[in-house]
Amino acid sequence: MQTKTSNSPSFPHWVEEVVFYQIFPDRFAKSENYKVPGVFAPWGEKPTRNNLCGGNLRGIIEHLDYLEDLGIGALYLCPIFKSNSNHRYHTYDYFSIDPVLGTDKDFEELLQKAHARGIRIILDGVFNHCSRGFFQFDSVLELGKESPYVNWFHIKNFPLKAYSGEPNYECWWNMPALPKFNTENPEVREFLFSVAEYWLSRGIDGWRLDVPNEINDDSFWQEFRLRVKNINKDAYIVGEIWDNPSRWLQGDQFDGVMNYRLRKLLLETFLSQTNEFQEKFSAFSKELVNVCADNFGISLNLLSSHDTRRLMSQPNSSIIKMKMLWTLLFFLPGVPCIYYGEEIAMEGGKDPDNRRCFPWGTFLSEERNEFFRYMKELIAWRKNEKTLQYGRLEVVSEADNLRLRRIYAGKYTEMTIQLSKIGSDFTYSYTKTAKTC
Repeated sequence: MQTKTSNSPSFPHWVEEVVFYQIFPDRFAKSENYKVPGVFAPWGEKPTRNNLCGGNLRGIIEHLDYLEDLGIGALYLCPIFKSNSNHRYHTYDYFSIDPVLGTDKDFEELLQKAHARGIRIILDGVFNHCSRGFFQFDSVLELGKESPYVNWFHIKNFPLKAYSGEPNYECWWNMPALPKFNTENPEVREFLFSVAEYWLSRGIDGWRLDVPNEINDDSFWQEFRLRVKNINKDAYIVGEIWDNPSRWLQGDQFDGVMNYRLRKLLLETFLSQTNEFQEKFSAFSKELVNVCADNFGISLNLLSSHDTRRLMSQPNSSIIKMKMLWTLLFFLPGVPCIYYGEEIAMEGGKDPDNRRCFPWGTFLSEERNEFFRYMKELIAWRKNEKTLQYGRLEVVSEADNLRLRRIYAGKYTEMTIQLSKIGSDFTYSYTKTAKTC
């Protein structure tokens, strides 16, 4: 819910008016007009943690018409910088596009053509850790204590054990390939802030921040915000936070978070076994209000991502339940974010199975074609309905018949969810906008 007062910190209100689409670049679309040396798995082959399928920036460019027709207003791209992994969360050059994905010219064209369609782009910033191949860390590997970059990292002793044995430096989840930055070092802070500024000056519309809670320093993110907003006051800053986000939503750090708390609540409630449902449903509305409580920002509401099972592959999922969940997500405060392929009910289990190639040309079975049309209708509904963009949330009734209302500027939109009978699927409906009494 957004309650706007003169005392509230500013955040980019364009976010409220769009639907986001998350793209995993290696698996979304492959253009044959970009050739790069390398060994690539056939498009559609079962994903592994290491295989490259060849998705690229030109593939995204060539499918902007699809995204525009779908109604997408903003893209969130998983990392696109030079890396030694298919997911690119192992960054070794923060100022260069990974050549497997494309060229600097391709990136410029993507920005230009997306913006021409009214589609904004935010990038994924991995600022907690880098790759073992990062120049400064490589210097420490080569020169040891004599390296000028020793204090860029948390080194326990020498020589470094970067390729065998227990790592003797701090790294993400104890993975030696991911050394953790020493963000208390002013040089490191300046480097990371300069990365953020550089890509904003190139024209991106904001940053999604990977594991920002692991940089446990409010001053770092406060300065990050100031530097970002100085370049573009309308840039969107959204953090990957899985638990209570209030610390980061005080108006001086992030504009929003990826709303994993809401996702957890929705899936645990509506994808539970039917004999568990009545008990869960009775507490749902109260918890929903807590999760959607007023704050200073606006968060990305999601049902899946590159870190989770796809919705179609969740236990007890079905097309009718997916429709209901997506309708509710589009109805609630926050901005909807669709992980690529969810609009066609793509399947995918735990990582890396959730990162399958988009099945261009083969995906529209009759059932999934109907689901695709339904998703387009939801996107249009959300884009054209001011009560859903700005309205406060109100629980009108609960128990077996849950009626929710979004209220804005003397108008409201309602959604009703009920269990028609034990053992059946849910029934739900939503109304057109009406005037308040």
